[in-house]
Amino acid sequence: MDLKEYIARVDNYPTEGIIFRDITPLMADGKAFAYATQQIVDYARKLEVDVVVGPEARGFIVGCPVAYALEIGFVPIRKKGKLPRKVIEVDYSLEYGKNVLTIHEDSIKPGQRVLITDDLLATGGTIKATIDLVEKLGGIVAGCAFLIELDELNGKENIKGYDYITLMNF
Repeated sequence: MDLKEYIARVDNYPTEGIIFRDITPLMADGKAFAYATQQIVDYARKLEVDVVVGPEARGFIVGCPVAYALEIGFVPIRKKGKLPRKVIEVDYSLEYGKNVLTIHEDSIKPGQRVLITDDLLATGGTIKATIDLVEKLGGIVAGCAFLIELDELNGKENIKGYDYITLMNF
């Protein structure tokens, strides 16, 4: 299945000069979404992960069905002020700004094998911050999974040394 057929291109969003790759057509097509999810599930099984982690919001969309299929937990990574209990946090940069990510301090147990999921790998800032949070809690990042990789932004440099899969490259 050619998943690129289910990705919409939106020019100059959210800011001038950015090409946004919209995954909502993929999500709206049950067969395409199931196919994409299954590719990541198969990858995760090989890694023998204990838990799936994803940054908001599209990391939830990718990660939750994977965790469900594997019958393991999902841990959300949220922006500052969104999680209700005690958190740890890390600052990060993305292709069009800066932000802070947080995770509940008790959500990853030391030694747990973690799969990090998101819709796309751009500059790698969000995923590097997510890796930092997981590792601060003693988790082992077994791998990362993305629907899309934006090659020209070279995000793989930010996650050098970590195994990852991407289903599409632009």
